[in-house]
Amino acid sequence: MLTTSEARARVLAAIKPLPATTVPLAEATGRVLAEAAVAERDQPPFDRVTMDGIALRHADYATLTRSFPIQATQLAGDPALSLEPGHCIEIMTGAALPEHADLVIPVERITVNDGAAHVEANYAVQERQFIHARASDYKEGKELLRKGTRIRPMEIAVLASCGLAEVTVAAQPAVTVISTGDELVQAGQPIAPEQIRMSNGPAIVAMLQEHGYSNSTHDHLPDDKDTLRERIATHLEQSDVLILSGGVSRGKADYVPEILADLGVSVDFHRVSQRPGKPMWFGTGPAGQPVFALPGNPVSTLVCCRQYVVPALDKASGETPPPQLFANLSEDVTFKPNLTYFVPVRIVTSAAGHSVAMPVRTNTSGDFAALAGTTGYVELAMSQTLFRAGSTLPLTRW
Repeated sequence: MLTTSEARARVLAAIKPLPATTVPLAEATGRVLAEAAVAERDQPPFDRVTMDGIALRHADYATLTRSFPIQATQLAGDPALSLEPGHCIEIMTGAALPEHADLVIPVERITVNDGAAHVEANYAVQERQFIHARASDYKEGKELLRKGTRIRPMEIAVLASCGLAEVTVAAQPAVTVISTGDELVQAGQPIAPEQIRMSNGPAIVAMLQEHGYSNSTHDHLPDDKDTLRERIATHLEQSDVLILSGGVSRGKADYVPEILADLGVSVDFHRVSQRPGKPMWFGTGPAGQPVFALPGNPVSTLVCCRQYVVPALDKASGETPPPQLFANLSEDVTFKPNLTYFVPVRIVTSAAGHSVAMPVRTNTSGDFAALAGTTGYVELAMSQTLFRAGSTLPLTRW
């Protein structure tokens, strides 16, 4: 069997980049930038006032004058006025600093009557206070977002500030998720005592959507060779990525590896030295599309999806890999089999500010309910059997 690092390397080596496409800014959330975003202009593009109040000259204030005739009122979005000596301009937050002004006094420090603003006695000022200087955030032409950046709400704000009504992003892969098994019944349908509810497929689709891959569909296929062969063949023709759940172990109805081979899918590996998810299968379809066949037990399915499928899609999208996260074990963990052990955990923050991983025990790899509320999983190396409380371990968030 391959080690987990070997399996992941084999998966990533088989992944080809997705083409770029252009989408409206409103549809770019969750996508990956296919080109850098640069500043359209200086930010701020002018000396920006940060408080409601009055704008005046510091030199006039230094003469100990505390009453200033109000020349005019300037709102945010108004062209910058030219300040006359000895006067002030009523100014609003976000407005451009009037020409010749270099001081803003907040409205809380003044009173207004008889057409003049009167500053409270003994109010100390600093030149250019409450002024957000032009280009102090960044200058025109600066690269603000790198190619490979995943677009979240904050990135949308940056892209909008660059004046981009459309954004060049990696294309969304067409992903088909297939659940196999006669025992599976969809939610809302009548169910027999010997059957179980279908959970893996919807969970895989939800995980992919959470990571930005919304073009995912789900199909349920029975344990029938002819049906499996026909439907999988169709999905191979229509999909950029195929993900199957179940049918990859050694049971008499585990037909998936055989049928994939019949359909021209070349196997890269089958079985990885890990728990959960040892029966993990990966191959490449006739058109070069990645094919993942995940074990049918729910915990195994979700771990394998996060450990192998999501990184593969991220690479295809050109996303810059995030830094590896780590957490400290909250208690001793013993694991004797010579396998890498992926342990579901809840993460809490210690008084010292460290991430502490609290192991969540699952009652076999079919106990998907135990995963509710977990943060992700930590990776225990196969070369050890005892992991002490406080040990620092690699953490993967769901």
